[in-house]
Amino acid sequence: MRETLSTKIKKEKAVLVAAAFSTEDSSRINEYLDELEFLAKTLGVKTVKRFTQKLANPEPGLYLGKGKIDEIKEYVRSFQIELVIFDDDLSPSQLRNLEKTFSCRIYDRSLLILDIFLKRAQTAQAKTQVELARYQYLMPRLTRMWTHLERQRGGTGTRGGSGEKEIETDKRNIRNQINVLKGRLEKINKQSATQRKSRSKIVRVGLVGYTNVGKSTLMTLLSKTKVHAENKLFATVDATVRKVVINQIPFLLSDTVGFIRKLPHHLIESFKSTLDEVAEADILIHVVDFSHPLFHDQMDVVNQTLSELGAGEKPTIVVYNKIDKITPEENEEFEGDLHEYLESRKLMNGSDENAVFISATQKSNIEELKNLIYEKVKEEHLKIYPNYLAPSYY
Repeated sequence: MRETLSTKIKKEKAVLVAAAFSTEDSSRINEYLDELEFLAKTLGVKTVKRFTQKLANPEPGLYLGKGKIDEIKEYVRSFQIELVIFDDDLSPSQLRNLEKTFSCRIYDRSLLILDIFLKRAQTAQAKTQVELARYQYLMPRLTRMWTHLERQRGGTGTRGGSGEKEIETDKRNIRNQINVLKGRLEKINKQSATQRKSRSKIVRVGLVGYTNVGKSTLMTLLSKTKVHAENKLFATVDATVRKVVINQIPFLLSDTVGFIRKLPHHLIESFKSTLDEVAEADILIHVVDFSHPLFHDQMDVVNQTLSELGAGEKPTIVVYNKIDKITPEENEEFEGDLHEYLESRKLMNGSDENAVFISATQKSNIEELKNLIYEKVKEEHLKIYPNYLAPSYY
């Protein structure tokens, strides 16, 4: 029905827009915009300017105040900007009003993330999930996409008559497509549930974490098989499962989509079947980008999402990754002794023996991590096979 951002605007210029509400300081807003810029970059969009405004609440008509809207409008007109990206979700009326005001395309955070998922999905299940989420998102916003039809005249001479008919036709087609996708996804989910059931006699470990924290790199390291990983958000969308053996005890290791702040609701709903790999895991490995200035916030996002999936109370190993990026220049609290610094951070974070600091790319402290995983897996393994005595059992 509509080209995705990734296929349509490879080299277009964009400006980013965010509102700073009363509880948020400017440094945090800049971090949020860094993430939004990274999302845009993932799809080949060039960011040329950022705009922020302090607000108590979003304005119902144009999201921001009139003065800031006029400032953005002048910049968009002067520098021929093709795309304005908002860090929050916009209502259908806000999207329509902003497109008329700026005379260019408007993307909110959800549509940007949905386009990334649409580009990244590889399996039939993931593609169906993303298509469903995208149609559900676009349905109430359909009139915005067909504003060009308002200029058409119907046979009676009334303005927009045929356009209105075409909009209703498209709405009906989308509703039908949503029903088709739901039916297709239900069949795929049943097949996936059957596959998971067949693996019920082996311990399952799920990798979870914020997007781009190094889960896929760690998956490759532990499973010794190549798993796609790159420095882009949502490099992994499809669930990946590998068999791993540590000290002669086998388990299944799964890697799924990374979580992110303000993940679109429709996407979470559609991906719940894929995230069953997490919900049904016996042990979770929560991977954290320890070098990120907002790693605490990212951990909160992951923990909240896990709770929503009913997996918040599972045995969890916390892996603080990317310690190779911790330098005195980037972190004023670090004065040179990495080991002492990491130990102090462990205490400050309330971490216990279930936490480990590593670098997946440099393979630092990987043996310590493996030993920790082994002890946890062994505990779960003995619950399944209480009479297990020797590796030859397998």
